[in-house]
Amino acid sequence: MISLVLATLFFVGIHLFVSGTKLRDAITDRIGELPYMGLFAVASLVGMIWMCSAYSDAPSIELWGDLPGAPLFALVGTFVGFVLAVLGFTTPSPTAAGGEALLDSDDPCKGILRVTRHPAMWGIAIWAFVHIPANGDAASLVFFAGLCGLALSGPGAIDRKRARKLGDRWERFAAVTSNVPFGAIRDGRNQLVFGELGMWRLVASVVVWAGFLASHDALFDVAPFAF
Repeated sequence: MISLVLATLFFVGIHLFVSGTKLRDAITDRIGELPYMGLFAVASLVGMIWMCSAYSDAPSIELWGDLPGAPLFALVGTFVGFVLAVLGFTTPSPTAAGGEALLDSDDPCKGILRVTRHPAMWGIAIWAFVHIPANGDAASLVFFAGLCGLALSGPGAIDRKRARKLGDRWERFAAVTSNVPFGAIRDGRNQLVFGELGMWRLVASVVVWAGFLASHDALFDVAPFAF
């Protein structure tokens, strides 16, 4: 369990206290953007492998029993999470690495970005969160709460980094989008255009979600969301 806690602190820590901070700016000023991105990618991969390995080896310490409705909650929640994540990763976005040029287009906010400018982060957060009540052990709490907390804090760090680097170009995009899903639509700063989402993206979301559901037992030795 100690290894899992340390791995989670390492993985979450390098994202919270390096990526998106002024420390990142100082490092990139000294070694350059590409070397930094390479080193950070390696550190992130090491941290994730460490987390997964430590989670797999962690002792089973039960915190709560079966919760009524938890399997259905997880089933629906993971579907929503996969839809947001797949749409987020496949939709060109100024929040993605190398996506800054989109800010100079006539309309940098399209598709799922009208709902939230950080759809992939929200997808990961929802996916991680719904796994917590469905698993009643301490290791799962540490693992999934760590990932959920990181995904929820990530958008703020990305926004601050983009604002420092891109100034008015970023503010133009931020003015018509929101971090919290449907925030800009609720405030009248944007509107949902369903056709922009892309039917192929929605279909891919369902296929990927169903594929992970079908292979969950084989991949992780856990039958998913048994009712």
